[in-house]
Amino acid sequence: FIINHKLMKTCKKIHRVLVIKLGAMGDMVQATGPFQAIRDHHSDAHIALLTTSAYKEFADSGKWFDEVLIDKRPTWHEWRSWTTLILKIRQKKYNRIYDLQTSDRTAIIFHLLRLFYKVDWCGAALGCSHYHDNPKRDLMHTLERQAEQLSLASVTNVPPPNLNNIRSDGQKFNLPEPYVLIAPGGSSHRPEKRWPKKNYAKLAKRLFSKGITPVVIGGSAEKQIGSEITAYCPEAKDLTTKTSMIDIIGLSRRASGSVGNDTGPMHIIGATGTPTLVLFSHSSDPAVCGQRGEDVKILRFQSLEDLSVDEVEANMRLR
Repeated sequence: FIINHKLMKTCKKIHRVLVIKLGAMGDMVQATGPFQAIRDHHSDAHIALLTTSAYKEFADSGKWFDEVLIDKRPTWHEWRSWTTLILKIRQKKYNRIYDLQTSDRTAIIFHLLRLFYKVDWCGAALGCSHYHDNPKRDLMHTLERQAEQLSLASVTNVPPPNLNNIRSDGQKFNLPEPYVLIAPGGSSHRPEKRWPKKNYAKLAKRLFSKGITPVVIGGSAEKQIGSEITAYCPEAKDLTTKTSMIDIIGLSRRASGSVGNDTGPMHIIGATGTPTLVLFSHSSDPAVCGQRGEDVKILRFQSLEDLSVDEVEANMRLR
């Protein structure tokens, strides 16, 4: 008899599953398809997620997991915290781990776990049982890369990002409709990913002149931008620092449209089906990390400094 060991690995009964996805916001949204595919494939299993505290509410709301574990992200020299994390995972006795983070950090988790037992691991850690060895994996879009990786463990039919099963009240902020969401933020250490804030202010003014309320969203790093936009256009609503991921989902479902930089909230908005215009510069490639959704349009310029308000306004679509 010829024994197919790879088939045996994928066919054995899996009772306890751990999924690892630590962040960031956009990556969590793009992992919702894999979350659902894993849930469907292991319909009778206990499935847990290892993530960071910032994404616990989102993960709990999605109904993909039976349990959410928190990685406190200890630094390299905090070996006591590393030991606590590894022992926590070991005690749960997971017999399949899906690494959707595939970082140096998760590779360390894999190799430390191997000191205690043979880990059935799907990821990109060298030596794991379901090793995604595509040398071009880092050049693939996140969605295609994750789907190909999961197929190694016979998890197929990975859907696109979908937030339909998350309940959120879009009326809690009592916004005048119609309104457009504006996400002017982005990585603080990569300012080239941001369209100039003065342009967002001018766009907000134009939107209001058409009877549309501009609504600015973002975190603490965008608080100043939100204040400057509302100073130029007092009719705009500044919700920076006031919205969770769940809140943004609710706001998106009622929004007429959205515009923003390549930043986490735009992944959320695009996944809800809201008309979405995302502004990219040369510093990031939408073919690798671009937002996906039913009505997402990407506008890419070498430098966002050269992108005019006229062109952005002309490319926006509202419902």
